[in-house]
Order: sequence, then C-alpha cells, then structure tokens
Amino acid sequence: MKTFGIMTLTIESETTYINEIAARSQQYGIECFHFLPSAINPHTKLVLGRRFDANEQCWMDDEFPIPSLIYDRCFYGDDEHSKQCIPIVSWLKSREDIVFLGFGLPNKLELYETLSNSSLNPYLPRSQAIKDCTEVIVALNQQKKVIIKPINGSQGYGIYYLKKNDKTIHVKTEKNKKIISRIFPNESKLFQWLQPLITYRPYLLQPYLELSTTSSQPFDIRILLQKDEQGLWVERGKGIRIGNTGGLLSNLSAGGSVIDFTSWAANLSLPKKEYISNELNFITTNLPQILEQEILPLFEIGIDIGVAKNGAIWILDVNSKPGRKVVLKTQPDLQETLFLAPLLYGNYLYQAEIKERKSYYEKTLYH
Repeated sequence: MKTFGIMTLTIESETTYINEIAARSQQYGIECFHFLPSAINPHTKLVLGRRFDANEQCWMDDEFPIPSLIYDRCFYGDDEHSKQCIPIVSWLKSREDIVFLGFGLPNKLELYETLSNSSLNPYLPRSQAIKDCTEVIVALNQQKKVIIKPINGSQGYGIYYLKKNDKTIHVKTEKNKKIISRIFPNESKLFQWLQPLITYRPYLLQPYLELSTTSSQPFDIRILLQKDEQGLWVERGKGIRIGNTGGLLSNLSAGGSVIDFTSWAANLSLPKKEYISNELNFITTNLPQILEQEILPLFEIGIDIGVAKNGAIWILDVNSKPGRKVVLKTQPDLQETLFLAPLLYGNYLYQAEIKERKSYYEKTLYH
C-alpha cells in the first residue's frame, strides 16, 4: 500500500484538515500517517507517530518507517523545537527515496530576486534587505512612508509601518488583533528601537502601498492554486480579505474578514473589472511555471494580490503552505475538493513514479 505522511510541528496542528484527508485515504489505496520531524529516530530511521485506522476511522499511535510521500505542513517559529526540526526536514528533502508533495519556497528576499528577473517584475513592490538603520531613514526621507517585514515571516507577523512627519516618526504594527502605535521624537530614538529588531531577525524594506478601502481598511485578494490529479495547475478559488480599520493586515489570523470575490467585483466598473481579471489571469498563469523553473516543484500556492487606489496590481506575498479559510468561507462547496486534493496529487506522483528535483532543497523550508 502507498504510504502518505502528513508532517507538522505539533500533533494539534490543522486537526480538522488532517483528519478529513486521512478519512478519505483508503479509497485511493493510501495508508495515511501523521508525525513530527523530531519524532524520527536517527538510528533506526523509524518514526513514532500516528497511523490512521481506516476501519475504525481513528488515529492509532504507532512506530513506522518514514512514509515514501510527505505532505509538509510545518510552520516554523523562533522556538527551539522549530530550530530542531529544520535540519531534519532538510535531511528528508535530500533523500532520494522520499518524495515531497511540494518542496516549498525560499525566503521573501530570494523569492523577490527570482521573480524580479521574470515577466512578473512589474507586479513586485521594490524590496531590499535592511543592512543598516540608515537605509530606512534614507527611504523615509524620500518616500515618507515605508513598510518593513521579516524576510522569513508569515501570517503578517513582525510587519511595521513607518511614516516620516515634520519632526517625528510614527511606527505602527498589529499584535494580537490590536493596532499598536508609537511616536519617536527623532531619528536617534528610532535607531535605538530599530537596531535590535534588525539584528535579531533579518528584515526587508518596501515602499508603503495604498491598498485600503474607502473606509481605511486594508484589503487584498487571496487566490489558491493547486495541482490536480493530472499534475496540472488549477485555480481553486479566490476571495477578498479585509482587515481592521486603520490597520496594516488583512490576514484572518489578525482579525480580518472575508467577502466573496464575485460580490466585490460586481461593484466595479466594467473596464476595471476586465482589467483586474486580465491581470489576475496573467499572474496565475505565469507564476507557477516561473517558480518551478527556477526553484523546485510545488503542490499548492496562496497568492496575495493588492489593488492600489491608483489601479496598480501588486503581488504582495506568495505562500507554498497556504490555508483554505478564504476559499471555504466564500465557496463552501469546494470543501470535498480541497480535502481530496493532496491525495489525488499524491496518487498522481505515485502512478507517474516522478522523481522530484533535489537541488536547492535547503532553501525551501520556510514558506
């Protein structure tokens, strides 16, 4: 029987999603396992984890060989367990006898550099690594408003908005669904706050884009792409994420809400609707091919698209471990499709006996 392992950093992660995948595995001749990278015995190469009992429809604790196909749903933080798991996952990705459903993406800066050499360059906000605090001040003096974000960040964590006023500098972020503001009286005080931040974690600098609604709510378009049972990219769905008034983030984890894309587009003029539709089609058609040509094979991509007040279209983020909340909230009839998708693509990989490319696997851990 084909062995399919779902890998997470905690056994409680994405419980509903993982259970629903496992419940459907037997009909495709797949035996489903769930495990943590840290649960692999380095000497025996056996894993202490859970095996899904198809007859009882429940998980059973078990020890088993590393599954030959792995669905990586690990989301890393700064904790010790994450640091322990990263080299283990890197080792798994290097093994010739294991196939990953998707290999993931490099960090935001490497991804920017890859896409900036492609036809998607016009859609990318200019991004640069912050090597010194003075780079931020120079950008503020030129642009008045900038955004800084962690190079390895996800879910909007650690994003700051900076605005240069006549004499002061306003810094704003969102934590625990609350907007936090701070005013620095001069550049020296800003440096005292900023230097430890960029020393502890690498950050990148971007221009601030006006991507809010008329009610000053940040919003973006989330598009979910996946490969189907024939290994072809398909768009599963898209929706509009809307954040809190005066906030920075539209992420659902930051308290954002979702509305149906069709309902949102219905309020646009026909020319604008056609323009946005054509731009989105261009991005979703080209992005997967560019990524797989330059990096590694993928299974799914979440794309965050910003529509600026001046009509410009921006690729804000690309995620190879996307959630499904936006699509399921706006198109609940897709639930069965999304639960089956990893199994169907996994079955395709088995049947085609595809050998995934292994080079540069170490770059693809975070996203």
